[in-house]
Amino acid sequence: MMLPASLLLAQCIAGALHAQDAPGYTHNDFGEIGLLQTPTARMADEGDLAFVATRTYPYTHYNLSLQPLPWMEGTFRYTAVSNRLYGPVGLSGHQSYKDKSIDLKVRLWDETRWWPAVAVGGRDIAGTGLFSSEYVVASKRFGPVDLTLGMAWGNMGARGDIKSPLGWLYSGFDNRAGNTNQQGGEFNTLRYFRGPAAVIGGIEYQTPLDKLRLKVELDGNNYKHQGLNDNLRQRSPVNVALLYRVNRNVDVTVGYERGDTVMATLSLHSNLAQHAEPKKTLDPTPEPVRDVASTPVPAEGPAAFPRKAPGEVDWDELSRALGDNAGIDVSSIGRRGSELVIHGEQRSYFYPSRGLGRAARVLDNRVDNSIDWFTVSSENYGLPVVEDSVHRPRFIDLLDHRIDMQEMRRSVEQNPPAIQPEETLYTKPPKKFDAGVALGYQQSLGGPNAFVLYQFTANGSATYRFNRNLWWDGLVSVNLFNNYDKFTYTAPSLLPRVRTNIRQYLTTSDVTMPNFQITGTHVLAPDLYGMAYAGMLESMYAGAGGEVLYRPYGERWALGVDMNWVRQRGFRQDFALQGYHTVVGNATLYVNTGFHDVTLAMSVGRYLAKDYGATLDISREFSNGVRMGAYATLTNKSGKQTGEGSFDKGIYFSIPFDLLLPRSSTSRATFMWQPLLRDGGARLNRRYSLYEMTSDRDTDLFEKNLEKIAE
Repeated sequence: MMLPASLLLAQCIAGALHAQDAPGYTHNDFGEIGLLQTPTARMADEGDLAFVATRTYPYTHYNLSLQPLPWMEGTFRYTAVSNRLYGPVGLSGHQSYKDKSIDLKVRLWDETRWWPAVAVGGRDIAGTGLFSSEYVVASKRFGPVDLTLGMAWGNMGARGDIKSPLGWLYSGFDNRAGNTNQQGGEFNTLRYFRGPAAVIGGIEYQTPLDKLRLKVELDGNNYKHQGLNDNLRQRSPVNVALLYRVNRNVDVTVGYERGDTVMATLSLHSNLAQHAEPKKTLDPTPEPVRDVASTPVPAEGPAAFPRKAPGEVDWDELSRALGDNAGIDVSSIGRRGSELVIHGEQRSYFYPSRGLGRAARVLDNRVDNSIDWFTVSSENYGLPVVEDSVHRPRFIDLLDHRIDMQEMRRSVEQNPPAIQPEETLYTKPPKKFDAGVALGYQQSLGGPNAFVLYQFTANGSATYRFNRNLWWDGLVSVNLFNNYDKFTYTAPSLLPRVRTNIRQYLTTSDVTMPNFQITGTHVLAPDLYGMAYAGMLESMYAGAGGEVLYRPYGERWALGVDMNWVRQRGFRQDFALQGYHTVVGNATLYVNTGFHDVTLAMSVGRYLAKDYGATLDISREFSNGVRMGAYATLTNKSGKQTGEGSFDKGIYFSIPFDLLLPRSSTSRATFMWQPLLRDGGARLNRRYSLYEMTSDRDTDLFEKNLEKIAE
C-alpha cells in the first residue's frame, strides 16, 4: 500500500492548492465511510480512492478503500496487532502480528425525503476472521446531524444484546460457528448473519465551525471475544471523536474509544474519476490554423505558407510535424479521393480525440482544399485497430467558434480499418532501435520477515524492430538497494513451486534479466488478430506461445485464446533453465456490460501448477481513463493445497500518467494489491496482450472526451 498512499499524498497536496471545502462523507477506523468503529449507509462519490491509517491500541489499521460504483464500497486492509507476535522470534523477530482482510458494503437504496439510506455489508469477509462481522445500517440526515442506526453480528456485534434476529426464519441462524478459516482467504458464508446481534449507531454532527465535526457512537463490540485471545477492557461502549477537515482531500480524527483509549486517524482521499489533468506545460503548442479568425497566424511557420496539392507536399516534413506535434509515429500516408489517411501509432496523447485534432491542424496547414476529410488510422504494434476521421471544414468552424461541440459530433466518425483501395503517397520505415534507462521499484507487504520488503533498481530496456510487426525487446535490472537481507522465509506449499520460490528469484543475483523475447503480430482476417512470442517471457519462466483474439468492431465483446509452453528459469534470471515445464493457456471472454462502464473478463484454462480452473476479472473504467478492478481465480486444487490465502485474488487500479504529469503520455501507472503469492491459480505474466493492444476498438474513451479535439 505504500505506492498508493504516496500517489494519494501527491494528489492531495496538489488538490490543496486550489481546494474548496466540500461536505463529503468521512471514513471510520476501518476505512469504511462511517463513524469510528461503526459503518454508516453513506457512500463516497464513485471513483473515490482513500488511504486511511488508524491507531487504537493494540490495533493499527492501514486501509485502502475504493468506490467503483455509486452504491458499492470495497475496503482492503492490513492490521498490525502490537501486543501479539507474528510468529516465532527466530522467524520474524519481534515483528507484531499482521492480519489481512477485505470488506464490502452495498447500499440497497438511497435517502429520500421520508426514508433513510439503507446499506448491508460485511467486514473481514474473506480473511482469517479476526474482525469478521456483518451489519445492516440506516442513515438519515436532520440538518447538521447525520443519524445512523443499525444491527451488527460477529465481532462488530459481540455485545450480543439481541438474540439471533434471524432465528425465527431458520434455527441455523441461532448460533455462530467458531472460525475455522485459519489459513484465511475463504468466504466463510456459514457464519454470515448468525448468532446474537447488537444495536449499533451514532451521529456525525457538523459543528458551526466548517472544518470541524463531532462523532459519537454506540459500539456494538464489548471486546470480550477478540481473536488471538486478545480480549480488551471496555469502560464505556460510547466512543467519541472530533474530525478536522484539513481540506477536501485530508481529514484528521482524534478521539476516545472503549472509555479509556485514545485513537487517531489520518485519511487521504481523492476522486480519481473526477481528477482533471494538469496543464500540459511541457507539450508543444498546437499549430495555429490560418482560417481561424480568433487565432493569430505567425509570420513564419507552416500556416504562413501556401497550401500544396497532395502531389507537391513535402511528406517527410509533414511526417516529422505529425510526430512532433500530434504524437503520431507515421508508417504511411494515403489518399482515398478527397480523404487523406495517416497510418501510424499514437505515442504521446492518451486521448485519441486530442491526437486527431492536433493532426488535423498539421494537415490543414499543408494540404490544399482538394482534401476535405482527415483520417488517422490508428495502429498498435503493427496492427490496424480503428480509423478516426474529422470533416475538415467543420473542424475549422469549431476552432472559430461557429459551431458547438454537439454539432461537431456529427462531423466526426470512427470506423474499422478500411479495406478499400488507397493511393499510397508516402511510406516510412520504422525506427530500428530504441533504448532507455528508468528507476524501478518493487515491494512485498505483510510477510513474516518484515512488514515491507522492498527493492530499488536501475532498469535498462531496449527494443529492435525488424519491421512494424516483428520486434525483439529486453530488460536488464540492476539492484541499487533493498532490505532483502531480512528475506529468509519461503512459504510452504503442497503444489509445484511455481511462484512461492519468489525469494530465491529476488535475492540470488543483483543483476537480472526479467525479459528477453521476440514478438510478432499479424491481422489474420477482419477483426481477427494474432500474436506469437518466444524467449525469456517473465522473471520466472521462459518459453514460447501465441494468442488469437476475435474482436468484432462495434461490438461490446471479444474472445481470445492463448497457449504457452513454458519452463522455469534459473534463480539468477539469466539464460539458465530449471527442469520444471508445463503447458498453460486460457480462453477468455471479454464483455463490456454497458452497466456503469463495467467490463468482465472470464477465463478458463490451465495454470502454472498444472491445475485447471477459472478466473473472473471485474473492472470499471471512468470517462477519464481511470480503471478500478478486482480478480479471483478458483482451480481444482483445494484451499488446503493452495495454503494461506486459499485462492488467488487481488485488486488493482490504473491511472493514466496523463492525469498526473505536465506532459502528455499514453502510459499508465497500475497498482496491484495481491494479499498473498501462492502456487494455485498462478498465471503466466505475459508482456503483451492482444486485448490491450487493440484497446482503441473500445470507442468510449474517444466519444466521452471528444471536446479534446480542439485542444
